[in-house]
Amino acid sequence: MRLLVLGGTVFLSRAVTAAALARGHDVTCAARGTSGSVPDGARLVPVDRAAGLPDLGGGFDAVVDVARLPSWVRAAVSAYPAAHWVFVSTVNVYADDATPGGTPDTLPLVDAQEEDADLAEHPEAYGPMKVACERAVLEGAASAMVVRPGLIVGPEDPTGRFTYWPRRLAAGGEVLAPGDPEDVMQVVDVRDLAEWIVTACEQRTTGTHDGVGEPQPMRELLARCAQGVDAEVSLTWVPQEFLQEQGVEPWAGPDSVPLWLPRPEYDGLPAHDVRPPLAAGLTLRPLTDTTRDTVAWLAADPDAPVTGITPERERALLDAWRARG
Repeated sequence: MRLLVLGGTVFLSRAVTAAALARGHDVTCAARGTSGSVPDGARLVPVDRAAGLPDLGGGFDAVVDVARLPSWVRAAVSAYPAAHWVFVSTVNVYADDATPGGTPDTLPLVDAQEEDADLAEHPEAYGPMKVACERAVLEGAASAMVVRPGLIVGPEDPTGRFTYWPRRLAAGGEVLAPGDPEDVMQVVDVRDLAEWIVTACEQRTTGTHDGVGEPQPMRELLARCAQGVDAEVSLTWVPQEFLQEQGVEPWAGPDSVPLWLPRPEYDGLPAHDVRPPLAAGLTLRPLTDTTRDTVAWLAADPDAPVTGITPERERALLDAWRARG
């Protein structure tokens, strides 16, 4: 198979390239090349998509795109309409973040935004622009599959969100655990998602699918992460009301407890129904393996990004919580 990856240097698109190469496919990556390198064996064509796609050669059997600007996606589909497309979207296209067990068939979408927007100034445009990108692919390509991932984790994660937990748990001791132990969270290993995408290219799989992992209570997720790094920890669960009083940020950021989301307004965002993607061919490795491999990557790359509160901030929060009685 001749595969065109629009990207290929960072996280998921790089993992897709690596998975396709491992299966013996001919892979061309079109990217600026400033954010990283492509895996050995791939052909990199330096491209600035803001200036339009150059002639990359014809005859691609499949295209994988992770873009978020509608104009970029429309131009690429127009250039390669005969190929099978796999477009990587996001669960942020859904208008309902509160209802657990949602699927593409049951959840409403936000309104599409056809115009490009600078996400640094307008982060709220992310989901609406992805809806427009999906539409361009589904209407313009000969055949297409749309994948809407939730939280993607694993080695080479540039966000540092999940990465906080393997590093923190590996350090051991008393650990601040956020919210209610029964709050549901789901993550998907980048390599599992990449393998599924390559299979979809090979088999010309169609339709719209969530790319999500197994929903599980946070107590189970953290226990499996601790097992993956062979750590002995004591979890102290701190309710969200206290974290909010203390100014702790949810989800991600330098003063956040990553993966914590305000409830109940976000009960559905990390709790999509995993059965449809599993039926469509997604396979999931144990979270213990993902955690172990993430810690190994962190050990090998001292510059790997990790977001979240500092140990000093965590200790101060735990002391304040105990003082509250």
